[in-house]
Amino acid sequence: MAHRVHDHQSRLPVAQATVLTLPPSSQAKDLRPTWTALDSLLCGAFAGAVAKTVIAPLDRTKIIFQGKGRKTFSRSAFRLIYCSYVKDGLLSLWRGNSATMVRVMPYAAIQFSSHEQYKKVLGGHYGCQGKALPPFPRFLAGSMAGTTAAMLTYPLDMVRARMAVTAKEMYCNIMHVFVRISQEEGFKTLYRGFTPTILGVIPYAGITFFTYETLKKLHTEKTKRAQPYTVERLAFGACAGLIGQSASYPLDVVRRRMQTAGVTGSAYNTILGTMREIVRHEGVVRGLYKGLSMNWLKGPVAVGISFTTFDITHSLLLKVHQMGFFTH
Repeated sequence: MAHRVHDHQSRLPVAQATVLTLPPSSQAKDLRPTWTALDSLLCGAFAGAVAKTVIAPLDRTKIIFQGKGRKTFSRSAFRLIYCSYVKDGLLSLWRGNSATMVRVMPYAAIQFSSHEQYKKVLGGHYGCQGKALPPFPRFLAGSMAGTTAAMLTYPLDMVRARMAVTAKEMYCNIMHVFVRISQEEGFKTLYRGFTPTILGVIPYAGITFFTYETLKKLHTEKTKRAQPYTVERLAFGACAGLIGQSASYPLDVVRRRMQTAGVTGSAYNTILGTMREIVRHEGVVRGLYKGLSMNWLKGPVAVGISFTTFDITHSLLLKVHQMGFFTH
């Protein structure tokens, strides 16, 4: 009996020592770097900015062709890029990109953060919190996220379109565009083309998010891996973007025509009226789908650059957390 008591007492210090070591262990766990939604939004905004900057010449060319009645596109597009370079210099190919950068970063932040919130709300409503949403709510979350972002950043998109199709002598900078449009054409002009934008964003954002998340879900079920590789993300994103662009592209053309009507001399006031004019003078394919081939060209490039940049900034930010420069 004495031996058992002695044996029990001899084990007490070990148990106590074990208990005493738990707080430091838990504290060490809390000090590990964490990946938050804010980090994801910052990296996503930066990745989008880099991708948009790289493809800016192609993007500007697409806007010019959408805004004017060009008969052909493929060959003329690259001829236009070359002529712009010869006439106005290399930097002219990035005209309007500053307005794009100002728009891209808040747009990405609003879109992705609101998408997460909409997924939580819809997940709670459909009883699938923390799991993949059913098909329709998956589409709805993307549509509402895109609509929210477009509503809050639309004037910047209008300014970007104006700067892209005008000579540098007409507008000095972003603020000059705002001031001139407000004074000469009225404040409402900053929202010209807003309706076709929203009508285009609903299918575009909905289909894009739906396709991307559906492909990731199918990938997880097929491979049993929680996260796809970077190349696989690139393929999923490119596929989602191409499908979304193709479905909503005619409304994107209508939006550009209405945005640039004040400087091109055209009278585009309503969605149906603009569509009728485009089809009458240019046809369906050459008119409403003008510039789509450029989107098919720059889309995968933009997605590839954005995913690569996101992965690099993700790794760098985690290293910064590990080094203890800042914590959440």
